[in-house]
Amino acid sequence: MCPSGFSSSSTAEEVTEGINGSGLTAIVTGTTNGIGTETARVLALRGVHVIMGVRKIIAAEDVKEAILKEIPTAKVDAMELDLSSMASVRKFASQFISSGLPLNILINNAGICAKPFTLSKDNIELQFATNHLGHFLLTNLLLDTMKKTASESKKEGRIINVTSDGHQYTYPEGIIFDKINEESSYEKWHAYGQSKLANILHANELARRLKEEGVDITANSLHPGAIVTRIYNPEIGGYPPTELLNMLGKYMIKNIHQGAATTCYVALHPQVRGISGEYFSDCNMAKASSHGKNIDLAKKLWNFSMKIIE
Repeated sequence: MCPSGFSSSSTAEEVTEGINGSGLTAIVTGTTNGIGTETARVLALRGVHVIMGVRKIIAAEDVKEAILKEIPTAKVDAMELDLSSMASVRKFASQFISSGLPLNILINNAGICAKPFTLSKDNIELQFATNHLGHFLLTNLLLDTMKKTASESKKEGRIINVTSDGHQYTYPEGIIFDKINEESSYEKWHAYGQSKLANILHANELARRLKEEGVDITANSLHPGAIVTRIYNPEIGGYPPTELLNMLGKYMIKNIHQGAATTCYVALHPQVRGISGEYFSDCNMAKASSHGKNIDLAKKLWNFSMKIIE
């Protein structure tokens, strides 16, 4: 793939200019703040019917209202989804499937960052549960609907995992399969990196399986860029802003409009047609870490995740 012509300073509106997304339906998780909100807004601006998967419906209604105020013709709906709870993920998927809506695009965007050690309702370390496992299960449950939509609409389906450059700061072995839920092995930033590495490996293995099946659905992952949003709120376990800014010093800090650009580009742009199992940054293909390209690690994570969700 040639360079896209876009860069770190491109905005989500710029990278989707002239693209008509009407007739497409997308689910975007984590849309009540930051790049998730901007992703939902720009997809809606391009005519996509956006389903926001959110923990707080009241907050989502505010987002929906703001989008409709700006874009009166927008098609935006909100459904409750707590990715840290497998029961909530199953309920969301079941309700969506019952709606009979098609599904062209799934954007696994929601995430938490550097929380103190906590176990989810399913007794899984919270960052791994929320950032990886909830999205893994959600994707799994919605895959048949996406296959049906791709087949009937003759339009390529796209699955997008929003990961982070932080995936390279995981534990030395990449994924600590046998110690994921052990507090004694836990380091909050390594655990965050591990969950973000899992997003890449999930997309890669899914892409391989979809290719093998000959299904017209792609799966990719992306780094949105260094953006200071509520995910880094020190009150919920993130770095204080000064420490964070020092850590991100080597990157250009993006604003929200730039931060959502790569997601919107990979979701809608014709340049990405047929490209699967890749990692994107700044609206161009980029290179993940060696762990992120490890085919065996991706297969191992897939099998490990399947056992947990069964």
